[in-house]
Amino acid sequence: MSISIENISLSVDNEMYLKDISLEFESGSKNIFLGRTLAGKTSLLRILAGLDRPSKGRIFVDGRDVTGVSVRKRNISMVYQQFINYPSFTVYENIASPLKVAKMEKRLIDEKVREAASMLHLEDMLDRLPGELSGGQQQRCAIARALVKDAKLLLLDEPLVNLDYKLREELQIDLQDIFKQRQAIVVYTSTEPTEALKLGGNIVVLDEGRVLQTGITSAVFHKPASIRVAEVFSDPPINLISCHVQGSEFRMGLNVTLPLTGHLRSLASGDYRVGIRSNHLYLKPQNQTDIAMEAIIDLAEINGSETFLHVNYAGTKLVVQEVGIYSKKMGSKIQIYLDPANLFVFSQAGELILSPERAGQSVENRRDEWQK
Repeated sequence: MSISIENISLSVDNEMYLKDISLEFESGSKNIFLGRTLAGKTSLLRILAGLDRPSKGRIFVDGRDVTGVSVRKRNISMVYQQFINYPSFTVYENIASPLKVAKMEKRLIDEKVREAASMLHLEDMLDRLPGELSGGQQQRCAIARALVKDAKLLLLDEPLVNLDYKLREELQIDLQDIFKQRQAIVVYTSTEPTEALKLGGNIVVLDEGRVLQTGITSAVFHKPASIRVAEVFSDPPINLISCHVQGSEFRMGLNVTLPLTGHLRSLASGDYRVGIRSNHLYLKPQNQTDIAMEAIIDLAEINGSETFLHVNYAGTKLVVQEVGIYSKKMGSKIQIYLDPANLFVFSQAGELILSPERAGQSVENRRDEWQK
């Protein structure tokens, strides 16, 4: 099965939700829609499902135009953010419900329900009601009901967003295994770069109803086409610092200079913006090539086993992500360090000029690995 969407746009009450989107999906592919809230992910998912009709553009399934075909006539399954289960049905009855509607033979229904329950570790809960389950178990039930149909198109709209961190990690692993076993086209929406990287496959980066970049998930992460893509695909958003190149000197901010070596050596004289992800800023030097920068602490934010230090470097706000718990006084001066090899370089207009040399190597050398 293949799906092609051509020049899809969606307007509601003169407000643009989607603008000129064209994408292709093949059987067995895993596709992540990544974007912040209101980026257009759910709107595009609903159009793929047949729940909404686009204002402009067409959708083809195996070359057949299905733009106006109802969701009831499409071979799809969908999982939502909320735990949508029938409260008066047992787990078994919930999972079996789409098969009963399809009037499948009772013996085959039982076989498929137990197979789906086994995939989602629900074998011992088939006689329970949804109200007797934890949040994670309820979402497992909803996912099992979607999987049992063996649909050719599986749509998941931020299915793990309402679960706690531990449950989300467990289900992400389970879903990885399940997706590998199926030849369905999987489309999964997320606001979180980390989740997108864990799921892998292909990615569609969306922002304000437009597609910013598509490609293999890890490749797009390492080579974002623009500052906007890098911001969407970094959590916290990528740090940006103005810089100027003159001859063989690279000046960053007010008082940091470094030689034009490594991937930076090809830069011509001019003004640029450099990007560096928060986990590539350090409180201690990691190697001899690291550059020291003096900054002032605005806020120390502890999140689990990590600390996010919000600092001011020469009038520029930066975030340093460090493993461990660090108690730092607001207004105090600290030294932070970066390795120039980790710098992205963007034009003043925001287009990528150079990506870190290590990332470039991994994109080329590990492409086959990412596609598995």
